[in-house]
Amino acid sequence: MIKIAPSILSADFTKLGEEIKTIESADYLHFDVMDGVFVPNISIGLPVLESVRRVTDMLLDVHLMITSPARYTAQFAKAGADIITFHAEAEDRANISPTIDEIHNLGKKAGLVLKPGTPAEAILPFLPKIDMILVMTVEPGFGGQKFMHDMLPKIQTLRQAIDSCNPQCELEVDGGINPETAKLCIQAGANVLVAGSDIFGADDRAARIAALRG
Repeated sequence: MIKIAPSILSADFTKLGEEIKTIESADYLHFDVMDGVFVPNISIGLPVLESVRRVTDMLLDVHLMITSPARYTAQFAKAGADIITFHAEAEDRANISPTIDEIHNLGKKAGLVLKPGTPAEAILPFLPKIDMILVMTVEPGFGGQKFMHDMLPKIQTLRQAIDSCNPQCELEVDGGINPETAKLCIQAGANVLVAGSDIFGADDRAARIAALRG
């Protein structure tokens, strides 16, 4: 089954609770956290996540684009995250496995994220113990970028690795997703699609979510 994760970053924050209700036919709610250091932008954090948790039962898919994410995983778990993904590039390599373990010990699912320039091989050693891999198909930090078609081979490589090593692991893509690029990602092996402006900019958001599923 193809799952859809609307990115809250594209919602109207003046009426966030109402906005969330319009996309509840989706599977996850994607929550981007940027610190202005790891990526050149600052977004939302713990207080907003706590507020979102109070108004929806949707699974909250929290993507940490922050330096040294291990410092904050417990706080995001407590604030309501169901899935916590962090960048392989943002943490000391020796600390990646312990951070995954901590997230699991907090009762949450754990995943790793790859920037476009990071090869799939960088996270293969951790594949047996993670619940999700997120492939960025744009440079992280800003919404509305164009889909990077040269990321499709990476998605294919990771799908093959997942199927042979950890079939329960989900393969998520984020960046420039619309009905056309969604088809390419699904063909390459992705099963979770993050979309922001494409969903929140649609007149009929439920219909757009259905279209992205294919």
